[in-house]
Amino acid sequence: MIDACIVVLVVEDEPLVRMNTVGALEDGGLLVFEAADADEAIVILVEHTEIQALFTDIDMPGSMDGLKLAAAVRDRWPPIKIIVTSGHHAIREESLPFDGRFFSKPYDPEKIIGTIREMVAA
Repeated sequence: MIDACIVVLVVEDEPLVRMNTVGALEDGGLLVFEAADADEAIVILVEHTEIQALFTDIDMPGSMDGLKLAAAVRDRWPPIKIIVTSGHHAIREESLPFDGRFFSKPYDPEKIIGTIREMVAA
């Protein structure tokens, strides 16, 4: 069952990781859009104003990494909740845009789903 109230954009450059993450979030009842990099993500965000949460990897090719994308989203779309993930970096939540969260890879998809629901409900 899809919870139409929660729409998420997953930004991940590794196709298998993105596919697994999108599948897990959809299985958890979320409506998910996906992008391979920040440039594609910005296009999707402009086209889909219903997106309520961003789940982005830090390291990816393109004009900006996930942290810069998170900052751009916070500046342009302040209501969107932001979760950043990485298998190579450990980021303190104070280093993220306001009210952002960080998860190290590998992460538990159920914890991601719960966090997204909590953040969107707040």
